[in-house]
Amino acid sequence: MKGGAERTTILHRSVRVTLAASAGFYSFVYGLHEPVLALYALFAPISLGLLSPIPGSGRQRAEVMLKALPVGLLLVTLGTLLAVKTWAAVLGMLVVGFSLAFAAIAGPRPAGAAPGLQLFYILACFPPYEPQTLWLRLAGLTFGVLVLVLCEVFLLPQPPGPTYRTTLADVLATAGDTIAGRSGLSPEALRQAGARLRLSGIPPVERPAGPGRADRGLAQAGSAARRLLEQLAHQTETGELRELVREGAGGEQPGGRADTASGSLLPLVASLCDRTAAALRAGRATPGPQRMDKAIDGFQRTRVRQVTGPADEVPPVPVLRRQAALLAIAESVRILEISVRVGLDGRRTPPIEPRELFWYTEATTPRLWARRIVGNMTLRSVQFQNAVRIAVALAAARFVAGSLDLTHGFWVLLAVLTLSRTTVGETWTAIRRAVTGNLVGAVAAGALLIGLERHTEAYAAILAPAMLIAFALGPLLGIAWAQGLFTLVVATAFAQIAPASWQLAEARIVDVVTGSAIGLLCAMLAWPAGARREVRRTVAGLLRECGPLIKGTVETLTAVPPGSVPAPATLPALHRLVLAESAYAQFRSEPVGSRPVRADWHAVLIAANHILLGAQWLPRFDLPATTLPPDTAERARAGARALAETTDRLAALCGGEPPGPRGTSPPPSEPAGPPLPALVDLDVWLRSLAAQLTRVEAALPDAVRRATDDTSATGPPGPVPGPGRHAS
Repeated sequence: MKGGAERTTILHRSVRVTLAASAGFYSFVYGLHEPVLALYALFAPISLGLLSPIPGSGRQRAEVMLKALPVGLLLVTLGTLLAVKTWAAVLGMLVVGFSLAFAAIAGPRPAGAAPGLQLFYILACFPPYEPQTLWLRLAGLTFGVLVLVLCEVFLLPQPPGPTYRTTLADVLATAGDTIAGRSGLSPEALRQAGARLRLSGIPPVERPAGPGRADRGLAQAGSAARRLLEQLAHQTETGELRELVREGAGGEQPGGRADTASGSLLPLVASLCDRTAAALRAGRATPGPQRMDKAIDGFQRTRVRQVTGPADEVPPVPVLRRQAALLAIAESVRILEISVRVGLDGRRTPPIEPRELFWYTEATTPRLWARRIVGNMTLRSVQFQNAVRIAVALAAARFVAGSLDLTHGFWVLLAVLTLSRTTVGETWTAIRRAVTGNLVGAVAAGALLIGLERHTEAYAAILAPAMLIAFALGPLLGIAWAQGLFTLVVATAFAQIAPASWQLAEARIVDVVTGSAIGLLCAMLAWPAGARREVRRTVAGLLRECGPLIKGTVETLTAVPPGSVPAPATLPALHRLVLAESAYAQFRSEPVGSRPVRADWHAVLIAANHILLGAQWLPRFDLPATTLPPDTAERARAGARALAETTDRLAALCGGEPPGPRGTSPPPSEPAGPPLPALVDLDVWLRSLAAQLTRVEAALPDAVRRATDDTSATGPPGPVPGPGRHAS
């Protein structure tokens, strides 16, 4: 059952579309006696206002419609010219269908307008071939769209919702209050605050999903904010955040020594959160140098100076671990602040470290678009899969309708367009209900046409109320009601354009059944499982890229001499992460059905993000100045190899392949020497990764995890101790 706000939105939309469609149809049929003008003026508001899920407020929707108008005029022109031959119309449908469906990579607004634009080409590409009527078609389309735009702006306009910037600012303010000790939220409350940034809970029009710098920056800021809240929640659970806040306030450690390093960095982190939240609310980027870089560098120098000083002044290992946690929090805030600055400004910038993470800030706009297009031109992209599926289905429907010379053949393609889903099960459910609704609607329409015969004034009196009822009750009551009521609307409209009999209703049901059969066949042949299988493949590919990152990061930190091994490239993993996130987003939008979701794919994405960020900031801030002790370096490399084996085994499990044996963790050791910050930070990173990957494997279905029951079971990689690690 839809909520009150959603019902109001649907009712207001039905009023706007009905008024816009009626204005042109009645004027051109009874005023100018131009049926072609009337037909296009009728279907333009229905296509863009009703059948296109364009998100946003009234003004935002009107803006999208105005931008779509030139594209619609081009498509009507193309369809009119290609209607000369069936094969030409079919090829045009294949290209147009793929291009418009693939436009979803540009964000929710182009994706929302795509169905309406598809219908403009579909309506024009059917016989009769009458290029001399092109100007009438374009005029009718223009009139219908412009009237709809005026209705969107002035007639019961949809009010704007909360912006993504506002939500991000609120979440960031929560983080700042927590770091500064101004609030005592529980770990659950912190995680819930971060969950407010999940794109599934953000209005589509506000989602930063475009390929431009501003959208990429805000999307990256959202991910960084969620990661920051997760870090704070974890540190709250362990009690380390409470100690950090006390140290930031000038408190002393046991023994009378204060942690001056944490006490100087923590207030800067909290202050940066507050300033960034204020910039988001104001909508203006705060200019200035990247002061957090210098603060983190100073923090690391202070830590090194502390551990290399007199033995009685070396901080205990628990303090070093809290410092490592603070360093990770500071890096998250640094990335968040830079991302927000880019998202608010949107202009090209000089290189920002790490360059692989902020590559888009220095790229040109054409390169950003090319990167988005090329990145999705793969069979592993759900956007590409959806575009291929809908293009082939529409082209096949156009071929069948043209070859069989079906009356009102565009209804065949309309059925394909409105009933196709991303899984075969969901498609069959939609088709079954739609055909049932059409059967009932066809019977009612046939009775109406027989009873009223050719009394056009009666049809004229019925059409506007019928549209208002159909456009309101259809979305409220479901697809069966929508299809049945729409059958009555088209029958009433076409009876006024040309003489019609009960056979019009018969043609409608034949066309819908034909389109449904074609759509179902394509759904069975083209990725019938939707994103369920694709999310497994993309996650498996992502995990395979994570293993080399872990090993490469450790090799960089333990290289002899220091700095002789470059940091590992993260771009391949970043590309895999984008594909996995896209597949997961579609997977979560599909009905669960009879097969519940078992694996925690979101936990895999969080772990992959953690690996990527560690591979970027550890070599940047923790590269040792002197060579590490050989036994400690080998211990770290052994732990990295064990984690890499874990990611490979999880990749095999996710991909449905035979997994390898569990890795054996190296035994604990207690080498002598001071506890170097680089080793402590690396140890904290590897430990947290081990815990996350263990949770990921525990969340896999039992049937999958039993495949490794006969392997040697060991725990997650053990600690990677630095020299001088104290026994607890």
